[in-house]
Amino acid sequence: MKTRFKIQKTIGLICLLVVTLTSCTADLDITPNDDQTTLSEDLFTNETAYKQVLAGIYANLALTGTDGAGSSNLKNIDAGTSQFGRVLLYVQSLSADEMIWSYENDPGTREIQRNLWTAQNPLLLGMFSRAHLSIALANNFLRETTDAKLDARNVSTTVRNEMPAYRAEARLMRAMSYYYMMDIFGKANFSTEDDALNSQPPAYDRAQLFEFVESELKAIDTDLIASRQNQYGRADKSVAYMILAKMYLNAEVYINESRYTDCVSYCEKIINGGYSLATNYLHNFMADNNTNSATNEVIFPIVSDGLTTQNYGPTTVMINGSVGSIEVNGTEVGVSAGGWGGALRVRKQLANLFNSSFANDTRNTIISSGRSIEITDISDKDSGYILQKYSNATSTGTFGVDQTFVDTDFPLFRLADVYLMYAEAHLRGGGGSLTTAVGYINALRTRANNSNTITSGELTLDFILDERGRELHWEAHRRQDLIRYKKFTGGNYNWVWKGNGSNGISLPAHFNVYPIPTASMAANPNLTQNTGY
Repeated sequence: MKTRFKIQKTIGLICLLVVTLTSCTADLDITPNDDQTTLSEDLFTNETAYKQVLAGIYANLALTGTDGAGSSNLKNIDAGTSQFGRVLLYVQSLSADEMIWSYENDPGTREIQRNLWTAQNPLLLGMFSRAHLSIALANNFLRETTDAKLDARNVSTTVRNEMPAYRAEARLMRAMSYYYMMDIFGKANFSTEDDALNSQPPAYDRAQLFEFVESELKAIDTDLIASRQNQYGRADKSVAYMILAKMYLNAEVYINESRYTDCVSYCEKIINGGYSLATNYLHNFMADNNTNSATNEVIFPIVSDGLTTQNYGPTTVMINGSVGSIEVNGTEVGVSAGGWGGALRVRKQLANLFNSSFANDTRNTIISSGRSIEITDISDKDSGYILQKYSNATSTGTFGVDQTFVDTDFPLFRLADVYLMYAEAHLRGGGGSLTTAVGYINALRTRANNSNTITSGELTLDFILDERGRELHWEAHRRQDLIRYKKFTGGNYNWVWKGNGSNGISLPAHFNVYPIPTASMAANPNLTQNTGY
């Protein structure tokens, strides 16, 4: 049984004060907002600091600052546009055929959900900067934990024995950030702990990032803690395998190479790592998903806690946002009765995935009564169906500790995705077994109380794309999936408000990657804009 890794506000503070912050982040051209400093040498006189600083790298995925949910540690970047999980959800799900955000005066949201973004979009700057801050924090941790520095500080044998795993986790978190930069922007400022501070780093393109992330994740395998043996909230071997599997599944997009055999291989590594499906699909999205049966399925979460990690992250946004303007169902899901008054609704393309065959499917949490499936006016919060997938309620009938900031962790990676990746990679020529692939799909349907299991003849690529939508909607995967299927840009698949057309219009091919933020290019002349922007 995993114990919880307490990523608390105070731990985030320690990390963000590790060194003079302009030094900590200058190698990636990030300007911190907090001018408080604690010198590394002073901090590390206490050996407990090593684990606390490592926790701070994880905390950067959940927190935006050290002074509450509205604070930001990135200068001139608002907390609401730079929380890692929230912005990831926006660029991967809000930009696609899954959700609509009602309040289009919120910075950047109108452009993302209507596919009108430019290099000035604040959400893109937030994503770019937050990911690079994770990289910078990992680099700093690695600089401060070399053998030479540990020798100079006369660090105890106990801590030194733990250090290889700590350093491997920091490298893994850095690799994950570079993975997301590769996927979302196609390039990144590139720096490791071996590079000089206060220099303008080179820009790596997709091929270079792919090569680095792949080699880095393989290099740390020996030092990572075995699958499901680490504390809850900390990464293990399966997190590295998950990133590799997703890279290999999308390798034709990233580097124009087929790597489906590798995808199958790494899916098998994860599946053999001791994971199993949660007994109830909705356990994955509840306030106690750190202790209920979801702990068997979730491979890596972004931790959320109503007291210690208050933030406007993806689960807080989705649970409050999913409270309907008509239904006023907030009490049922553990937030204030009115929530955010119909802030989030589903596009009809997602609703249509749940036809009559899925009426009793546990994954179908769409509320349609008294509503039209059509959203002809985005500001009309009474139109469009709503979704009740995420909840601040627990599996035992209680609720989270706060009625705004939820206790529900965001399941960034989970086993169900691995099952679906295995099946798709098999169909794309990656080997494995058709019988096994069908079995994985049927396991998901059986878990969802859906008696409509499939046969081998029904397992097609189009089927898998739809099934991914039914299983993984609102989990920050959809844009990537549609790009891999060649359905995100172009006009062969349109969804409502795609390209700012009420019924959807074609998008140009260069929209398969986002533009490099103008402010980021200004900070580092080595960065160049993506083609088409």
